[in-house]
Amino acid sequence: MNREQDRTTHYQQGSLTLPGTVMLGTGVMIGAGIFALTGQMAQMTGALFPLAFLAAAVIVGFSAYSYIKISNAFPSAGGIGMYLHKAYGNRLPTAFNALLMYFSMVIAQSFLARTFGAYTMQLFGGDESGRMVPLLGVSLILTAFLINLLGNRMIQGVASFIGLLKIGGILIFGLVGIWIADNLSIDFSSPGEAGTAGNFLGATALGILAFKGFTTITNSGAEVQDPHRNVGRAIVISIAACVVIYALVGFAVASNLSLPEIIATQNYSLAAAARPALGDYGVWFTVAIAIMATAGGILASIFAVSRMLAMLTEMKLVPHRHFGMPGNIQKHTLVYTVVLGLILTGFFDLSRIAALGIVFYLIMDIAIHWGVLRYLRKAVNAGAWIPATAILLDALALGGFVWVKLHTDPFVIGLAVFAMLVIALAEYVFLKRVRESEQSGHDTSHARHH
Repeated sequence: MNREQDRTTHYQQGSLTLPGTVMLGTGVMIGAGIFALTGQMAQMTGALFPLAFLAAAVIVGFSAYSYIKISNAFPSAGGIGMYLHKAYGNRLPTAFNALLMYFSMVIAQSFLARTFGAYTMQLFGGDESGRMVPLLGVSLILTAFLINLLGNRMIQGVASFIGLLKIGGILIFGLVGIWIADNLSIDFSSPGEAGTAGNFLGATALGILAFKGFTTITNSGAEVQDPHRNVGRAIVISIAACVVIYALVGFAVASNLSLPEIIATQNYSLAAAARPALGDYGVWFTVAIAIMATAGGILASIFAVSRMLAMLTEMKLVPHRHFGMPGNIQKHTLVYTVVLGLILTGFFDLSRIAALGIVFYLIMDIAIHWGVLRYLRKAVNAGAWIPATAILLDALALGGFVWVKLHTDPFVIGLAVFAMLVIALAEYVFLKRVRESEQSGHDTSHARHH
């Protein structure tokens, strides 16, 4: 077979245990979400930001139902790409929404990388030049890329080790922060600019970004031991663990910093909260946790998203070129994923990276629930009211977020709309050519038989 046409993937069935899968999921979730989104959410909704985190958890809880039902019925290394294919077939909605998820995951990698750089620079007094944060982020992505080349067992081992350290460290930070806080109530001196329902919904949408990493578990489906049971279990365990950790840490930050301080230090708010509570030692400890959390998140995210793109390529839903690279298609999609992540990390700031990610993700999420509701409900034995509620909640969060951004940063919404139009048009043209090529091949074969 011509190397240019080779679209074969090579998955290692049963190579991921349930604990390892949970660590990969929490590795993505417990990263930039808690370390960098806290300040952005506080800026958007003021003193209500802890409630926005809880609201996000409720929405994610409804959303997880659809993913669990589909993953139990159709576990696949293609994850969301395969789920969309089950619902919509070899058509534009599948390719378009799968690519939205792909790009949202790559964006999440860049968000993690930037957060890694912002926290690391706190050890050196910050980054006044603005150059070191993206440089450190790029270095982290390249390191994660090298580890991903070493195979599943190495990825699982490193992710599990980092995951245990960071979860333990974050729990210690939250408990100690609450224990020594001067005031255990959340009492800000200023309510901030927020307070409207739109702002609260917008902050809730950002909070969803802190939980959406559970979807990366679906991309490990074919490689998880007993996938029909363990993929769903891993999703539930990961979300539950993050709800507890986020609530604890959010309360610790709110108890040790005023609202203006949280907003001013939004890219490294946990490190800032550790200083009044624990001094320089607390800052160093928090930065160490952040470094581990973001590094583990990058490692797990690259692992999952490259597999989803490989599956989409194998299904001939996206174009693919080897560009002379050796190895199988998974290695190639790994390279493409890393290169795109490097570009985003180098040229976009944290707030805009987060905005693009949440818009893409929520639109894709609505498509998943609609697919379950309209096409897969009987096949996966799902009820109707939970996916319907998930669609409503997603739409409310997305509407609130877009409303806020149109008033504060309309450029990023315009960029998101433009990017989606380009994706839709490019996929329409590509799929049309694939159908024409297949039809031409069928006609040629039919003529030879006569």
